[in-house]
Amino acid sequence: MVEQENSKGNFIENQDRTKRRTLKNQLATAFSEHGRVPPQAVDLEEAVLGSVMLEKDALSTVIDALSPEAFYKESHQKIYAAIHRLFTKSEPVDILTVTSELKSNGELDLVGGPYYITQLTNRVASTANIEFHARIITQKYIQRELIRISSSIIKDAFEETTDVFELLDKAEQSLFSVSEKNFRRDYDSMQSLVSSAIKEIASAREHGGSMRGVPSGFTNVDRITAGWQKSDLVILAARPGMGKTAFVLSMARNIAVDFNKPVAFFSLEMSSIQLVTRLISSESELPADKLKKGTLENHEWEQLNSKIAKLIEAPLFIDDTPALSIFELRAKCRRLKAQHDIQMIVIDYIQLMTTGGDKQMGNREQEISTISRSLKSLAKELNVPVITLSQLNRSVETRAGSKRPLLSDLRESGAIEQDADLVLFIYRPEYYKIDVDEDGNSTEGMAELIVAKHRNGALADIKLRFIGKFARFTDYESAEIMPNPNEFPDGYEMPESNSITMPSKMNDTGDVPF
Repeated sequence: MVEQENSKGNFIENQDRTKRRTLKNQLATAFSEHGRVPPQAVDLEEAVLGSVMLEKDALSTVIDALSPEAFYKESHQKIYAAIHRLFTKSEPVDILTVTSELKSNGELDLVGGPYYITQLTNRVASTANIEFHARIITQKYIQRELIRISSSIIKDAFEETTDVFELLDKAEQSLFSVSEKNFRRDYDSMQSLVSSAIKEIASAREHGGSMRGVPSGFTNVDRITAGWQKSDLVILAARPGMGKTAFVLSMARNIAVDFNKPVAFFSLEMSSIQLVTRLISSESELPADKLKKGTLENHEWEQLNSKIAKLIEAPLFIDDTPALSIFELRAKCRRLKAQHDIQMIVIDYIQLMTTGGDKQMGNREQEISTISRSLKSLAKELNVPVITLSQLNRSVETRAGSKRPLLSDLRESGAIEQDADLVLFIYRPEYYKIDVDEDGNSTEGMAELIVAKHRNGALADIKLRFIGKFARFTDYESAEIMPNPNEFPDGYEMPESNSITMPSKMNDTGDVPF
């Protein structure tokens, strides 16, 4: 067992060495082409290495901010890697232990021997400014990485056989990797956190205590959730035919039209025109079949034109890019947040997403887990709720008795359940030929939104009304029921009867080169 572990450790070590050698060669090529000296701060590298071997608190300050690759000199990389290994094994870090660690790995002579390590500590007058020094080292490393990535992109761009979209994806992944590894959030003090929490509580009080997040437009849903909360990942799952897309489309319409909040809608399954046709059908109350065939009477054309005015102006941005990768999604959402200040992101649906160009992800379950974690990170980064649809296993159909979905029915990965702040299911008894519910009431047009997981609130079964011919969800009490203004934030204007909303193409910025 010990031999296997040592063999595995040596294999990983050899991989790291090969990777560092490749990056070094790429960097050398990049700078030789530009004829300049790479950005570096060797004197500060020496100061940081000396400080961490003298003062253990200094190491705790920089261990999560600096990686071995951040150092310019290869000998400094090896020394810091030895320090990192000692820290990982919870062993003390000083001149003797670092020397011993390097010696056991056969690297002591390569870094200059014990004398050089001793000289590093002799040059340290104080460890007080180590955090500032580490920040400068990181900045120089980022500069070198950006130069290396840019040079690689330039080289590939000159190759005629290079696929331009693969090159774009590669460039985006490389830049994202640099930012992901080097720009991390710091901790917050209780003073700042309590102050922020008090502001949110005061804001909720101003809104009547009912709505802190993005309102869905469904009265009972908003009573349970107090609106979709910032940084939350919401999973909406159901079997095919239950109306997942219809529900989120109805909700996106409510948010964009009734509350004038920008929404980004990523449709990996349906085209943007199909989604807009559904919206028009729902708003104009004209059957989708008639819209597809164009068999509208004159009065129906007038009805159509009169009811889509608000839909046309709605801040709803639809992107129907197929097989969207998490890297593309992150870039698009960042751009939409900067340009339009989107308040919510909807993804239809998670099983159609990919992780991008990584060919060594493993099985599909691992890939879905990575996507799920990335979506939660995106929600936190942009501070908006992310609602993504998900499929359920076929076990729901084959299960005897009740067909109500369970958390265990989520398809392909348990990580979806773990990462989500809310897990919702849509269940329509009518779909399974169940004509009456437990109380003997008719199930015609009835849908249940089951809150199966709610990290910051209560679980509930919420009744909704599903209008099949318009693919629309409304409050259960009445298809014509309007939101109560006392339930929603100040500034909300009651929509006119039969008002509407319209999405706009996300990437429509003028002339497109492809």
